[in-house]
Amino acid sequence: MNPPTTPTNPSAFRLPDRLAAKADPSLISTDERHFAALATCLAQSIAEASAQLDAERRAPGGLGRQAMDRDTEIHRLTARLRTLRRFGLDLCLGHMVPEDDPETPLYIGRLGLTDSTTGRRLLIDWRSPAAEPFFGATHANPMGLASRRRYRWTDGRISDYWDEIFSSSALDSLTDHHHTAALDDQSAFIASLGTNRSERMRDVLGTIQADQDAIIRASSRGALVVDGGPGTGKTVVALHRSAYLLHSDPRLGHRRGGVLFVGPHRPYLSYVADVLPSLGEEGVQTCILRDLVAEGAVAGVEPDPEVARLKSSAALVGGIEKAVRFYEEPPTEGMTVTTPWSDIRLSPADWTAAFDAAEPGTPHNEARHQVWEELLTILTDKHEAQAAADPAGDPDSEAAVPPALLRRALLQNRDLVTTFNRAWPLLEAADLVGDLWSVPAYLRLCAPWLTRDEVRRLQREDPQAWTTSDLPLLDAARQRLGDPETARRKRRHAATLAAQRERMTQVVDNLIEAVANSGADGDDGEGLVTMLRGEDAQVSLVDDSELHTADPDLLAGPFAHIVVDEAQELTDAEWQMLLQRCPSRSFTIVGDRAQARHGFTESWQDRLKRVGLDRITQSSLTINYRTPEEIMTEAEPVIRAALPDANVPTSIRSNGIPVEHTRTSDVEVALGSTLDAWLSANADGTACVITAPGSATRIPPTPRVRQLTPELSKGLEFDLVVLVDPETFGEGIEGAVDHYVAMTRATQRLVILTTTA
Repeated sequence: MNPPTTPTNPSAFRLPDRLAAKADPSLISTDERHFAALATCLAQSIAEASAQLDAERRAPGGLGRQAMDRDTEIHRLTARLRTLRRFGLDLCLGHMVPEDDPETPLYIGRLGLTDSTTGRRLLIDWRSPAAEPFFGATHANPMGLASRRRYRWTDGRISDYWDEIFSSSALDSLTDHHHTAALDDQSAFIASLGTNRSERMRDVLGTIQADQDAIIRASSRGALVVDGGPGTGKTVVALHRSAYLLHSDPRLGHRRGGVLFVGPHRPYLSYVADVLPSLGEEGVQTCILRDLVAEGAVAGVEPDPEVARLKSSAALVGGIEKAVRFYEEPPTEGMTVTTPWSDIRLSPADWTAAFDAAEPGTPHNEARHQVWEELLTILTDKHEAQAAADPAGDPDSEAAVPPALLRRALLQNRDLVTTFNRAWPLLEAADLVGDLWSVPAYLRLCAPWLTRDEVRRLQREDPQAWTTSDLPLLDAARQRLGDPETARRKRRHAATLAAQRERMTQVVDNLIEAVANSGADGDDGEGLVTMLRGEDAQVSLVDDSELHTADPDLLAGPFAHIVVDEAQELTDAEWQMLLQRCPSRSFTIVGDRAQARHGFTESWQDRLKRVGLDRITQSSLTINYRTPEEIMTEAEPVIRAALPDANVPTSIRSNGIPVEHTRTSDVEVALGSTLDAWLSANADGTACVITAPGSATRIPPTPRVRQLTPELSKGLEFDLVVLVDPETFGEGIEGAVDHYVAMTRATQRLVILTTTA
């Protein structure tokens, strides 16, 4: 925890000597008094939250909704405590001064804090509507503010701050009192842009801009597309919107599904890992598409582009339904089921009736149990009907057969079980999809629009040598089939419950008999019998410890809202993976059509409607906050050569450092020299060497220097970027996009090394 304001540490400000004018007590005394009160409140809040958490943990677990409420409250208190302890006074982002109440500044924080003694609101949660002007106010639309102050925190102390003035009266007041030392409309933001980067994305909450904040706070209904070029803050918007929506929209709470955040690749998730916790939100599930399917951990890249194109079709994913239906066709021939008491005829119509018993939407492997139970019911009913229709028969043969005994005989009937297993088998998703790539006739049945050449091209020697292009089909198959083990587990669960209830029924009968034999009478005896016969008593006697419970798949959904970054890369098939997990069709879709490696010629509206989304709105980010103008001047022609209508954002800053082009016959030496010189001149910051996939160039990774391909650099940023032979990145759209993406990762300096013969 950062040091609070105390008698031994009296000031929240630690301004460097060059900012001595900003240390004038007339400028910071109001803040000092507020931070003193905040420090006391923080200590009290930590103590109170700790006590509440301890009390919740000691409380009985409860059942059902009570247990869920307890778990939710423990999660909330744990997350709040973690945030309070992680930060100190630097929970505060800044303050704003309302024009109609200039004597009462409002302080904005990562979470809200109220003095429990006085009831005074010390911090307004940044996600609350009351905090919106702090982020959204501009000179064109001051939103009722006279001024705004933003802080820069270093090691728990304010190392700088900036004031923005929105009203002439506030400006006149500052000028009259010669308080202009902190007056600078853009310095808080511009200064942050030039700071060095680290392995993790830096905290930018205090400098969210008005155009970004408007998107963060937009409604969650329908699909919102956030379109913007490199450096426009798309990732910032995506992450902060995730935290904002989960906190502010009651329709998206954890009980209603919560929020899933999907990033483009693993280095990206590592880079942004600290952002959501720093915003006080740890309830967002984060992943990449590979994580949605177990086979994603080992899947390789599809080597044949044409095969990848064929598998990217949503129609092929839809063919999974037909692939499963193939295994849900009732037998067309009847059979006779022999039991020790009767021969029961099972007709094709009986099979059809049993198969129709599967409830719509039930996964295949789980519906199998429903079909089987209906089949047993049909056989049992037929047995009883036969007995009733033969009054001259032996009364002790058919009619007197206990149902449990008949059921046991049917379960042990090998012909019946074998026929049913063939008619409705348990299926594994991997086997189902693997059959598509190894049995041409099966693929033609499921995807009749494919030509013979396309069917032949999709076949492969090892049908389960999974690639990333297979993942949407595996996911669709698993969703449609359900987990076979889940089906088995449910049957074991039901069997265990049935066995326990049977034992408990016997216990209850024995107790009742004992009461009767003891001669107990009156209200006590009748009350005991009534209690033991009651359904609640029967249920309470069941021992849950015998029941196996599996850990839920946290990525299975359904989710109330899904945020997708770098969404321009998703194929139609991959979109089906996400639509399956979000029935509400509530999405935030973040991307840049000009950064689509395989081209994106249609509009966002057309693409998303085709994959199954509606109610689509779009917002655009057009200002490049990250990349200096010197770099964008050279990057723009690279992408426009391939995509003349590319939405290239406008850089708002220039650092005077031109792009450095170096031709060398020894890349390793030139690269080493460049990195060594930069590391010697910069005590912090990060660098990235970007090379083509399979490049022979290798550097030893360090915490400050890493090597990536253009594809894996997407969404990241570095102070220094070195491109090695960018002409080898590829040809056509893919090569141009990779070159453009790689160039625009740099926040300060770009070096391009080219190998000479």
